[in-house]
Parts: sequence; C-alpha cells; structure tokens
Amino acid sequence: MLAAVWLSFGSGCAGCAQSGLGVIAGPINDPTNRTLRRDMLAFGLSQFCTEMVKHSAPLKLNEDQPVIGRFYPANCTSKQLPNGDIFMTFGGRGYAWTNLSKKISFGMDGAVVYDEDFLMDGSTMYAYFRTRQLQSSNFQTRVIESPAANFVNQLTPIGDNFGKQLVTTELQKGFTVIRDSNGSADFGLGVIEKGAHPAHPFDVHGSSKISYENTRVEVHQNQRDFIGPIVVEDNGRALYVSGTVDGIQAVDVLFMRKSEAEQSLDYYLNFGQVGPLAGAPIVGDVLQTGVPYTRTLPVPAGTYYMVIDNTPFAGQVAPPNNPLDDRAAVVSYVIQIGDAP
Repeated sequence: MLAAVWLSFGSGCAGCAQSGLGVIAGPINDPTNRTLRRDMLAFGLSQFCTEMVKHSAPLKLNEDQPVIGRFYPANCTSKQLPNGDIFMTFGGRGYAWTNLSKKISFGMDGAVVYDEDFLMDGSTMYAYFRTRQLQSSNFQTRVIESPAANFVNQLTPIGDNFGKQLVTTELQKGFTVIRDSNGSADFGLGVIEKGAHPAHPFDVHGSSKISYENTRVEVHQNQRDFIGPIVVEDNGRALYVSGTVDGIQAVDVLFMRKSEAEQSLDYYLNFGQVGPLAGAPIVGDVLQTGVPYTRTLPVPAGTYYMVIDNTPFAGQVAPPNNPLDDRAAVVSYVIQIGDAP
C-alpha cells in the first residue's frame, strides 16, 4: 500500500551526503548508533507526506504476484513520536480486481506507527519501516462492477471485508526502501536484508536513470491500469519505458497528461462499466505478445500517466469481449526518467 513512500525518501534525503555515509558504514551500522541513524532519517522524513501523494501504490495479493489494482493517496500527515517512531495518517482512493467482483473501487483511511531505521551497504542505504502498530484501517467500497457481486454486497459487505483484509495484511508487513547514491530507489514489502533486492521483471540496477516503477500488472478484459502520477520536475527529460505482454495478443499503452488522465481515472472509479477516455493521449502504442516494447518519450516538466488499456473504447486494439473467457493481459514493464536524447 505504501510503495509511494520510496519516492519521498529518495527526494527528501538528497542532502544526507549518502556517499559519505557509505565511507563510514561500519560505525553508522553499529547497533549502539541507532539514535544517530534516526536523527539522520528525520531530514528525509520531513518530505515524507509531500512526496507520498505524488505516487500511486500498486496493490498485490502476494508479493510474487502481479499488481491487481492501485491506491492513490490524497492526504497524509506524519510526525515523529517522542520514542523516535513515526506516526502517519493517510487517506485516498483506488481500485482492485477480483474474479467475483470484477472491478471494485474504494476509499480508504488509515493510521500506522512505524519503527524506522537504516543500514548502509557501501553507498547504498537500506531504510526499514517496520509496522509497530496498525491503529486504524477504514476501507469503504464505492463501486462494484459485477451486478451479482454488487447485489450480494448490499446484503453482506463482502467488498469492505475483502478490502480490509487486503489493506491490513499489507500494512502489517512494513516495507524497505533501498536508495542508491545516484537517487534511484527500490521498494519491497517486509524486511529486505542488506545487499539483497526484491525481484523485478527488468534488471536496471546501476542505471543513471531514475526508476519510477518496475513491476508486473494484470489487466483483465474491459479494464485499465492508470500508472502514475509520474512527476517530471525539469525540462529536457524523457520517459524511458520497456515492456512485454503475455496472456493476450496485444494491449494498448497510452501516455496521457495529468488533466485528461485524472478525469479518466475519475470515470473509472465512479462507474462500473468502462467507457471512453476523457481526452486524447499524447502517444498511443500497441504492445504485442512476443515483441519487446521500448519507447523513449521526451516530455517537458509536468505530470503524466501511462495507461494500460485492455478495452475496445480507447487505443488501436479492440480485444474480443467474451464473458466466459476473461483473458487478462499480464504486462511486465519498467518506467524510468532520464535526460532526453
């Protein structure tokens, strides 16, 4: 749920002289210096919430499975408690997909206390956010696409129960932020041991580009995935995207500006059945099975979304609509931000 936080640490801790910390990794990692490490983390945590709302959080049933939805944080507060722990509240909206409900959209609020620390592996920082206490988690279903599941939900809150289970399980795991000295960051649920990395479909470790997201998503028949917001802070930059698809012949990959994308996302969250997008994409590509996809998209400073579309209502692909044979598009992709060519 809190995958977005790696961005906050990546930008907020830019002044921590990370490479210098790597030189003295031994003393820094000493268990007796934990208070010093927490004081250093406080510099990055000052931007914790500011950056959290700039990124969506992919949702998975298990860490080794594809993304099935997203949570878009809209508000966040954080403060350091007297014992050094972090108390954070957050709220937002999102969507997920299940066989029973098809698309389910929701609103959610939560409050969590994290026990935070970091260790150095050379010049790479491993920041650990262990869940000390899950104080509250409120999940409210907004739309259920399947009419049958929607009817059942009126009798018994299956949607709310599923959401609470998904959110509670993920929040209780805590997370690890892995930040390289060049500003690139990685993320994984639970505790990732120093020197290790979570599994990703594309190996871009050591690249000079900043990785925004490197994962695998499952987009079912008549569904979309809105990957973003992708914030490009300076002119003269480009989005570098690579991807593959399995499960179906082809799927549309659409790049959109913030205004049109977020209005389209509003439609997606508020209506059961999918429809046209709210505006034309900047660029539209077709991702085909067996054909590796690459796109370099120079963009001015701004906010963007990449939309994976498995519907006949946008893009060039018109996938067959067979209610008895839902063939999901399983898309592996990496999105990076770097200097324009």
